[in-house]
Amino acid sequence: MDWCSRPSFVLLLPPPPQPLAPRPPPDVFCNGIYLSYVLEQREKIHPFTSDPADQPYSFGATATVLNHGASDLLSWTLLIPFRHRELIVSVGGGVLTNGSTLPYNTTLDANATAFSGYPNTDLKTAIETANDLSQIEAKITLVGTIFGSPPPVVPLPEFLALDDPSYSCPRPTVYNDSYAVDTCCLPNPNYVPNDTNVTGFLPRLSGDLTISYDVLQSYGSSYLALVTIENHNPLGRLDRWQLSWEWARNEFIQSMKGAYPSVVDVSDCVFGKQGQYYQDLDFSKVLSCKRNPTIVDLTPWRYNDTDLGRIPHCCRNGTILPPEMDPEQAVSAFQVQVYKMPPDLNRSVLFPPVNWNISGTFNPDYQCGHPIRVSPTAFPDSSGLDSDSLALASWQVVCNISRPKGASPKCCVSFSAFYNDSVVPCKTCACGCPARTSGPTCNATAPALLLPPEALLVPFDNRTAKALAWAEIKHFNVPSPLPCGDYCGVSINWHVQTNYNKGWSARVTLFNWRKDQFADWFLAVRMDKAYAGFEQMYSFNGTAMGDNTIFMQGDPGLNYLNGEVNGNNPASDPRVPGKQQSVISFTKTKTPGIDIIAGDGYPSKVYFNGVECSMPDMIPANWAPRSGRIGLVTLFSLVLAVVGLVILEP
Repeated sequence: MDWCSRPSFVLLLPPPPQPLAPRPPPDVFCNGIYLSYVLEQREKIHPFTSDPADQPYSFGATATVLNHGASDLLSWTLLIPFRHRELIVSVGGGVLTNGSTLPYNTTLDANATAFSGYPNTDLKTAIETANDLSQIEAKITLVGTIFGSPPPVVPLPEFLALDDPSYSCPRPTVYNDSYAVDTCCLPNPNYVPNDTNVTGFLPRLSGDLTISYDVLQSYGSSYLALVTIENHNPLGRLDRWQLSWEWARNEFIQSMKGAYPSVVDVSDCVFGKQGQYYQDLDFSKVLSCKRNPTIVDLTPWRYNDTDLGRIPHCCRNGTILPPEMDPEQAVSAFQVQVYKMPPDLNRSVLFPPVNWNISGTFNPDYQCGHPIRVSPTAFPDSSGLDSDSLALASWQVVCNISRPKGASPKCCVSFSAFYNDSVVPCKTCACGCPARTSGPTCNATAPALLLPPEALLVPFDNRTAKALAWAEIKHFNVPSPLPCGDYCGVSINWHVQTNYNKGWSARVTLFNWRKDQFADWFLAVRMDKAYAGFEQMYSFNGTAMGDNTIFMQGDPGLNYLNGEVNGNNPASDPRVPGKQQSVISFTKTKTPGIDIIAGDGYPSKVYFNGVECSMPDMIPANWAPRSGRIGLVTLFSLVLAVVGLVILEP
């Protein structure tokens, strides 16, 4: 058999094993909003401590928000609950939603720390962008410090969520081997969506105070914006407001009308990128190149200044009143001309500043959110035509009154009554105790000494002799060292003046221990049991405003609360506070069963110029605690009754 005719055999080998396909990334399985947090590095840093729980570590992490859903994600906010006393030092690709400055202590947050996207505030869908990650994904890079949690413990957040009720985010999956957690947020089937307007923007939100940032004119390298501050809280107020924000894209302020920077400084432009790009610009006419400028209002006599004023609602010395006092004075506004930097040199590329903050001299604390793109603001035609002009672009910042952790009040309340000759003064350190480095010490925890009524008229430093003499007469215990003062700039005395069958009255007195005066002041008292019986005030203008609250303001001529001044003889007489006083009357016909002596005639809360004041723990009814209001006489009667029952027992 020749070779050609031989049967041939082919050895068929099995195909080589194919390598296993890599596990697809978790976001592949998500048809909603994919959230992840990856701890990328951690390093032990100084100071080294013997207690592992206090050992600091630097860390770096990246949080991702990826839109794999069918709808655009507008003005998103990511919630991360840090659990290891994280201190955020820098944030990239986003900002803190509450506008706080860095470094930021995350323990100040009750549940979670909120981050908003910037510049990617809105995330489009993969469908409309052909899966362009630059438009559907945002990454927030975090650098900071954590405490404790030494390896092998992995300091990861407990959950991830969107601050958006239209999405439901399940508990995340934890990947300890890769130092990551992730979750997929899906549309909430029980959510009733808010209607969006035809332009697709989010609706405007409500808050204690809102700020509108409206772009009126736009050019290639600059734009003109109108900033409008509106107060919506009936007890909210600002005096000499200071507004600050952060330029995140190297912008700077060329000019302003209706307000002015607190510091005019162009050095950051002259020696920075702005000076290199705008080489022909006269920076001597630029107002501010600060990354975080602070803006202040102009005085009223600047309103008719053609260069600086002539803006409606401007030039009020920074005063914004509650709308109940004067709706016209509840708004403040100014214009700002902003120069932009590359790559934003296009009239359609517009970004608002971020990290907004607003404060006043003696006012509530406000916490402001991130700017949200809203439908363009409509302005009435300036020529009087029955037409509106729309802004080119509008953003809204919502600010709400907050009580920062550890913050002290700025005013306090004392109680007195016709049936007791001692005054319950403001609490010890009611407005905080300053740190003492030298001089005599005082007791910051001892209760304040009861006072004779005339002691309320002199500063705390001049009350010691009166308080000690009163304690000796009344046989009160005197702690050593003596209690510290209240350290409040404003105090209010509530004195129950009369009590009869059909009604009763009180006298309210305001004391200003500061050097500056308060114009158009107001006071609000919450009367939980006596509100319905309010009749009238005799020197103030009093109004029942609902929620058991009586709103008081000075009548014409009494709307100024002057500051503290020297006595007749400054060498020997104590300083004299500014004072305002009025009697307020109540009827008992609408409040049957009210017990004035037991404490129903005292307010439960007092607000001065929107600031909640510190309240006493006692009332002058036999020095009963305000919570229980069981006086010594009542307690003694109760003891006698118990003893009698014991004696009568067989």
